[in-house]
Amino acid sequence: QVQLVESGGGLVQPGGSLRLSCEASGSISSFHVLGWFRQAPGKEREMVAQITNGGATSYADSVKGRFTISRDNAKNTVSLQMNSLKADDTAVYYCNHYDAVTNKNYWGQGTQVTVSS
Repeated sequence: QVQLVESGGGLVQPGGSLRLSCEASGSISSFHVLGWFRQAPGKEREMVAQITNGGATSYADSVKGRFTISRDNAKNTVSLQMNSLKADDTAVYYCNHYDAVTNKNYWGQGTQVTVSS
């Protein structure tokens, strides 16, 4: 089992920045992907950004150039720096750990990000 605890959500004005963090604990596989997903009201959950244990990253087209995912392997944390935020970024953001060995997904409890003036 892997436990994920997120922090850093909140209310921000359009054009502003927020940083989300997630700490993973438990049985963390040597081969895994950490990521951030989001779900807006009435919409399906979508991938925002992912980073492998080797450091390779991928981003949704809608956030490229504005969001940056990073990780600290020593602390088992993953962060999402979000700049130039737009109203369309408003959603509940979920930290995700995908275990490539067991093919299991683990999710955090979610943190609300609201972009509004």
